[in-house]
Amino acid sequence: MKEKSYEQVLEEFNDVDKINNPSHYKGKFGLEAIEVVKNFAFGLEGIEGFYWGNAIKYMLRFQKKNGLEDLKKARKNLDWLIEEMENEE
Repeated sequence: MKEKSYEQVLEEFNDVDKINNPSHYKGKFGLEAIEVVKNFAFGLEGIEGFYWGNAIKYMLRFQKKNGLEDLKKARKNLDWLIEEMENEE
């Protein structure tokens, strides 16, 4: 069996890292977006929790990933959340 090159091993490691620990979801001090969402999402269920979590995710990653596009996605999810909550009133 042919041994993998250093570059191949590094590429495979980076692919796994992108799945399990993507840098665009990690803050300056190592806090991940999912940790923020889990910490603050109490009381939100179903579609409301989904919209809220997505909005937070996009706001936390916008500087490292898709910039303005992520902010627009966050705004859209907030709009959907607001609509959902207004319909419950």
